[in-house]
Amino acid sequence: MNETTEHTPHRIGSRPESFLQIAAYFIRVTLARAYVRVIGGQRELSWILGDTLLPFLSVAAYVMVYKAMGAPDEYTGFVVLGGILVTFWMHMIWSMGMQLFWEKEVGNLERFLMTPMPRSGLMLGMAVGGIWMTMTRAILIYVAAKLLFKIEFKVTEPWMALAVFLATMAALYGMGMTLASLFFMAGRGVFYGLGIMTEPMFFLGGFYFPVKHLGMFAAAGCALIPTTLGLDALRQTMLGAYDSGLLPPLVEFWILVGMAIVFTAVSVYAVDKLEQLGRERGKLVLRNQ
Repeated sequence: MNETTEHTPHRIGSRPESFLQIAAYFIRVTLARAYVRVIGGQRELSWILGDTLLPFLSVAAYVMVYKAMGAPDEYTGFVVLGGILVTFWMHMIWSMGMQLFWEKEVGNLERFLMTPMPRSGLMLGMAVGGIWMTMTRAILIYVAAKLLFKIEFKVTEPWMALAVFLATMAALYGMGMTLASLFFMAGRGVFYGLGIMTEPMFFLGGFYFPVKHLGMFAAAGCALIPTTLGLDALRQTMLGAYDSGLLPPLVEFWILVGMAIVFTAVSVYAVDKLEQLGRERGKLVLRNQ
């Protein structure tokens, strides 16, 4: 009996024991949740058009304004990079931040909690799938802007630009994983807050202008938003706009890395705390609660 139990292969639903089993199980959970986002996001054409066309219209409007004012060509590059980061920001807020709330409303959250899987792996899968899904929209915006407005990017530090982008995504979606638990507890009331804060966040994030022009103290407060520092560093490394930069790209990169670590740690604590409160109150998976 002992030999049979000892050689029984690991089955889905049973808890892994060794470190390798835990790591493999974590990766499987992450990939499984990411798969839903990657495949599901390509099946709804209206989502692709809405996530691509609407942000591009905003980008085009700002480009036209800058061209009409005779602004330097680098400002059109500022707008395009800002428009690309807007797609990630909006996805993080509405899809990542609100995900646990949506899962509860459609009845999936109960299944997630009953399954013996790491909640952090589930959240990471949501983030990875969301980044991949949004990346396709960002590439379409970049190609359309380059073809229509003849924008030339002069990448001065390609490896630094790549590192900054990855650090920005890690910090941004770490923030999204944290907000998922906070928005879940806030309930439907968070819709009003997000609607009110959308345009102010575009302003504070410096999506369409160098945030340095807000002044050093105001810009330092805006730097709490990951996209603010990420966008500022990308404009320096991809457009050579070092004069309009808030901080050197290397400094901004390490700040983003620190933000990614802090947000990720807080998100793990928040989702564990959320589950604990659900066990105590018994209303975690009830709709409209």
